[in-house]
Amino acid sequence: MKVVAFNGSARKGGNTAILLNRVLAELKKEGIETELYQLAGKKIHGCIACEKCKENQDQHCAVKDDVANECIEKMLEADGIVLGSPTYFADVTSEMKALIDRAGYVVRNNDDLLRRKVGAAVVTAARGGSIHSFDTMNHFFFISQMIVPGSNYWNMGFGLDKGDVEKDEDALEVTRLLGQNMAWLLKKIHG
Repeated sequence: MKVVAFNGSARKGGNTAILLNRVLAELKKEGIETELYQLAGKKIHGCIACEKCKENQDQHCAVKDDVANECIEKMLEADGIVLGSPTYFADVTSEMKALIDRAGYVVRNNDDLLRRKVGAAVVTAARGGSIHSFDTMNHFFFISQMIVPGSNYWNMGFGLDKGDVEKDEDALEVTRLLGQNMAWLLKKIHG
């Protein structure tokens, strides 16, 4: 089994990466292969509504000048997907939104390719707006017919400066439990 996590933050080692790595650490403890994919520094842009993914039916986006197809391939190869984003103006980053839109159209127009995979969202915020970011990523999972595990609170952490989220004890516990619950669910599905 494998889980791929996508970090939508502009900072590779920032608060979002810290929480994503907490989830992945729990999966690794359970013998599940993991990968953290950083969108930072990579080119990805929004959907252009060409509908070629529907026409071509080749499990790829027709726009090939960025990392979208690489990300989609990683999603297709994985049994579980974790999306992580800091909160920018009460929503996910533009890179994460582009990934959701591009992957979402390809997935839905190619026989719901992510159906019954496990998906989880992790959010960081300086202060507010995190629920909307959390909802945005979960909407991607739900419309893709994915299965979403829970934790003992919403999967979010708070902190402004790099590393601040490590002081958020609730966030550390939530992401630890999320990783455990995701591992349990994956084993039930693939057991």
